[in-house]
Amino acid sequence: MPGNILLIDDEEQLRKLLSRIISLEGFTVDQAGTLKAAWAQLAQKEPDIVLCDVKLPDGDGVRFVKELKEKYPLIEIILLTAFGNIPDGVQAIKNGAFDYITKGNDNDRIVPLLYQAFDKATAQKRSAIKIKDKGAYTFDDIIGQSTLIKQAIQLAQRIAPASTNVLLLGETGTGKEVFANAIHANSKRSDKAIVAINCSAFAKDLLEGELFGHKAGAYTGANKDKKGLVELADGGTLFLDEIGEMNIDLQAKLLRVIENGEFIKLGDVKTTKVNVRIIAATHRDLSKMVEDGTFREDLYYRLNVFSISLPPLREHTEDIAALANHFLVYYAAKENRPVLQIQKEALQLLQRHNWKGNIRELRNVLERATIMAEGDTILPEHLPFDIQKQDKGAASLTLASVEKDHIQKVLRYTNGNKTKTAVLLGIGLTTLYRKMEEYGI
Repeated sequence: MPGNILLIDDEEQLRKLLSRIISLEGFTVDQAGTLKAAWAQLAQKEPDIVLCDVKLPDGDGVRFVKELKEKYPLIEIILLTAFGNIPDGVQAIKNGAFDYITKGNDNDRIVPLLYQAFDKATAQKRSAIKIKDKGAYTFDDIIGQSTLIKQAIQLAQRIAPASTNVLLLGETGTGKEVFANAIHANSKRSDKAIVAINCSAFAKDLLEGELFGHKAGAYTGANKDKKGLVELADGGTLFLDEIGEMNIDLQAKLLRVIENGEFIKLGDVKTTKVNVRIIAATHRDLSKMVEDGTFREDLYYRLNVFSISLPPLREHTEDIAALANHFLVYYAAKENRPVLQIQKEALQLLQRHNWKGNIRELRNVLERATIMAEGDTILPEHLPFDIQKQDKGAASLTLASVEKDHIQKVLRYTNGNKTKTAVLLGIGLTTLYRKMEEYGI
């Protein structure tokens, strides 16, 4: 079902016209003529999409994109402009805009774009909150035979049957969610739900509502009671990913849940009792945050009863071969094709890479390699250039020639679909067109 849209434009007649067109598609539309009015509405109700003019009486839409995404990262924003301006369009996309379109020229694109943006916004919200009825993981699902991974698994196996809270430490992409699921699945709570939320994906007010729920009438738009994730996790496990991003005021409410097993919903006057186990995860140094006054000391000690540090991938590169084979099997099934092999030279390049994004980065690299490979083997040239260039033989290749070849391969894979090509390459559509012209593609 179509969602909620906030339309920001100082031209009242155009605003009313667009609002009527969009409403006929089933979307609920709120309007604002200035950024000040828009911020006031955002404080009361979070839309799925913001459709915003670039030039407004009290601000600039391109800059507004950056500010909006910082406070409301799950909202998608489409910019409207009376005059097409490529530099503005490029900057808007860099700031996080879903798209940038010209009034009049692109009128036919507005409704399809809204549906595309709504699909993305909905998918992001689903990925930020995950509820699994029962634990379905075993420690065998954690891939790796290195000493560091074995030590982490042994600690997780020891703490899993206990009711103790657990703090998972490690860089982004090191597998903290996999460990959390395995701990829950091997606990005495495994027949109940594990409820996961990424704290960095929500602004403070929205995170409070998601965690603790609300009573009908708690704020504008709250038409009925809503259970929060803490209540949904009753009897099971609550996994708080990126706990270091939680606002310090909310930390006090979470502390009360841990100490007394109770909380108060937004708009309620009585407490709700729960029995939940907390597994928290962060890539931040919480002890340093305590010193800085951005994380409560009492909450830190409540969470840090039993901590497990997960190593970055660059410290256990001996596991890369097994991880790579696992992801290749997965993507072969996803793409309905035979499982690819990795050429020895390509595997050596993977093992020498620094992996700042850790296992998550490796997974993404292998997904792209699966797409790029035309035979049954992943070769060095199927890997991103920053990985290829570690090889001595790559020194003779220019960046331009490798980039041109890469763009051509992705274009062939998408049958010339430039929008899909830009998404796979991780660049804006305007940038793709510029590069195609530059390389004579």
